[in-house]
Amino acid sequence: MYSYLPRSLPRGLEALGVLALDLRWTWSHAGDALWRRLDPDLWERTQNAWATLQNTSQQALAALASDAAFRSELERVASAHERYLLQQRWCQRAHPEIDTCSVAYFSLEFGLGEAFPLYAGGLGVLAGDYLKTASDLGVPVVGVGLLYQEGYFRQMLDASVHQREAYPYNDPTCLPIQPVADATGGWIRVRVDLPGRPLFLRVWEAKVGLARLLLLDSNDLSNGPGDRGITAKLYGGGAEMRLLQEIVLGIGGWSALDALGIAPSVCHLNEGHAAFAIVERAQRFMHASSTTFSQAWWATRAGNVFTTHTPVAAAFDLFAPKLIEQYFRAYLSQCGVSMAEFLALGRKDPKDGGEAFNMAYLALRGCARVNAVSRLHGHVSRRLFQELYPGHPEPDVPIAHVTNGVHMPSWDSRWSDELWTRACGKERWLGTVESLAEALQAIDDRTLWELRGAGRADLIAYARERLAWQLGQRGVSAERIAEVSQALDPNTLTIGFARRFVEYKRPNLLLHDPDRLARLLLSRRRPVQILVAGKAHPDDEAGKQMISAWLEFVSRPDVRARAVFLEDYDIALAQKLVQGVDLWINTPRRPWEACGTSGMKLLANGGLNMSTLDGWWAEAYTPEVGWSIGDDQSQCSEAQADAEDAERLYRLLEDEVVPLFYERDEHGIACGWVRRMRASISRLAPMFSSNRMLQQYVEELYLPAAAAFSKRSENGAALAKQIAAWDAVLETGWSRLHFGELRVDRHDGELHFSVPAYLGEIGPDAVRVELYADPVAGSEGVRQPMRRGEPIAGALNGFVYAISLSTSRPPSHFTPRIVPHHPHALVPAECARVLWQR
Repeated sequence: MYSYLPRSLPRGLEALGVLALDLRWTWSHAGDALWRRLDPDLWERTQNAWATLQNTSQQALAALASDAAFRSELERVASAHERYLLQQRWCQRAHPEIDTCSVAYFSLEFGLGEAFPLYAGGLGVLAGDYLKTASDLGVPVVGVGLLYQEGYFRQMLDASVHQREAYPYNDPTCLPIQPVADATGGWIRVRVDLPGRPLFLRVWEAKVGLARLLLLDSNDLSNGPGDRGITAKLYGGGAEMRLLQEIVLGIGGWSALDALGIAPSVCHLNEGHAAFAIVERAQRFMHASSTTFSQAWWATRAGNVFTTHTPVAAAFDLFAPKLIEQYFRAYLSQCGVSMAEFLALGRKDPKDGGEAFNMAYLALRGCARVNAVSRLHGHVSRRLFQELYPGHPEPDVPIAHVTNGVHMPSWDSRWSDELWTRACGKERWLGTVESLAEALQAIDDRTLWELRGAGRADLIAYARERLAWQLGQRGVSAERIAEVSQALDPNTLTIGFARRFVEYKRPNLLLHDPDRLARLLLSRRRPVQILVAGKAHPDDEAGKQMISAWLEFVSRPDVRARAVFLEDYDIALAQKLVQGVDLWINTPRRPWEACGTSGMKLLANGGLNMSTLDGWWAEAYTPEVGWSIGDDQSQCSEAQADAEDAERLYRLLEDEVVPLFYERDEHGIACGWVRRMRASISRLAPMFSSNRMLQQYVEELYLPAAAAFSKRSENGAALAKQIAAWDAVLETGWSRLHFGELRVDRHDGELHFSVPAYLGEIGPDAVRVELYADPVAGSEGVRQPMRRGEPIAGALNGFVYAISLSTSRPPSHFTPRIVPHHPHALVPAECARVLWQR
């Protein structure tokens, strides 16, 4: 890699370039004083160390080079940074075998900080938190994404209280990235063949502590004008543009890894957008190992992991078959795969020629390991994808869950950082988190209450400044702007409500009765204030109308000192909100929130949550740590459920939340509120940290995936070839499998089952005969292998299978079935066949 820095730094300041190009400054604030010295206004405005350095004059840098105090501080920060990079991590201590594998993490968006705007919302912020945690824990990860010239839109609110969109240019020279060079010093460019023309992709790299992030950019002079715009906007354009972006991410992304000599053991797809990466991985493995595409698919699939974030089928990326044919006809000819075979990978019914191509289906069929992002989302996903495993009951669907977490150092305030450091040490987030709870439980009431007060006061000051700037941009009167200095109160219960404005999140549930909300806010004895933020997709008119409703409410003269809407919800604003609010409200319609992480970001700062029992809150909630809105059993209509939940929300605020906040002891401390703070911060912050999340990925998914890929690829992919041959035998002979009559006897307190099974050309070791029973109330499900007896005379691979069970359940609950079996294949994830005895 060569430096993109336009001029050399004065002697003694060389470390500034190293520090500025490491995005660790998005979560470690040890060097903030340095960047503030360079240009205090630009640093405060951008929080971008690289842009601040780039825009500091040579004269100013020369003056700092002669400043002994500045050089001393730079040396201290640089030394601490070097120690961070060199110290041994959790991953190397706990799993030294991880050195033999690496993880490529593909995501269409990455949210590392506001200075790096390559994200739209929660998916990207999660990806950013993931990379930061990989650095902290020493997990060998390289991220793969796109470098957007404009990225997602920036929100502006006009004088008529409507959302407007702006798309500022992301100048690469102002981003903390560098072009990636090859051995000759030239800029690496990856070629992807599109119909009738090549597409050239420039490769950039961002350093995220110990982790790397590769970014692909189609804005190359060798490309035509249309192709140069492929990486212009995040989630912009129609279906063809989305397909092109996903081709660039998946095929271009894996090609970039290959060009850099990076051979990951694990390919992790953060949503189905990147599913073409697994196709390119198989294609390259096929040519490198002289296998067929089917054999390469079996080899590489073992090392692929897919994380689904989608709770509803309507959110899947779908492409018309003709569009897939247009862009993949030539590509598939290199693989020896027919178009029909390829389209079948992305269809529920492989024989339906009119069915659209579904990227989530491609990801499920190409990844041996799949996970949802919360326990509840795991149940939803198994139901959602059950049709891809015909004949299998829902518990069989091979989707586990790893509940999301957040990178706590990115979201804690300086006051909470000080509190955590005193209680748990400076390196608390560089390893496991099990020991943190006990230390946090020992924090006294006064300290916790003062933490809340400091965070709230800082938020109010920030909100007033941001609101004044926002109103000034809108052209309101000087008198109205002057009022902002009196808006909000640092001693008042402060509620935060910020999210994407989309119907299922019900962002206007609090506005169900605006006058009742106003009365709550305006109470003289127990006042409340609320800060609201959020964006609607540019094409979502319903979402924009919900924003307008909030803007009309906060414009009411009676409430505007207690309710504000802060425009352009971004990472910087989110950080201030979660550090300062006392209560975070979330109102999704269950079970449409796959996980949700905004409420997790309060945990380290002592904020409390009130939410419907959806996503992460369904597994986090107990009465000691926060509040739940409604229950998880409602079967009424959406309109009725909304009305009931709105009523519950108002009653909780009026009868429980607000009184608890204003119940004070003789020292002015809300002891009941603090008890919940202590329970929330000690129990939930470690549990819903990205440390726990990534450790779970490593131990439950990455290490098994890497080991399986290693076994299948060694010795010329001998095992992959064997498994592919096993699958081919099953494909040929499965339709001829059948059962005889089931016999059931009860004696000696046991049920004795026996059944003939006729396997034909399929050998008995290639399948397993099981006795199955669904779980019922008070009894777990049964899935037990039956014993193979002697061969049946005159039958080809016919055997009687038997089993005895001690159970009180009736025989009618149990059914024999035949499922594929291979000691090195995952069933039904990789082979979903099943035959039931009827």
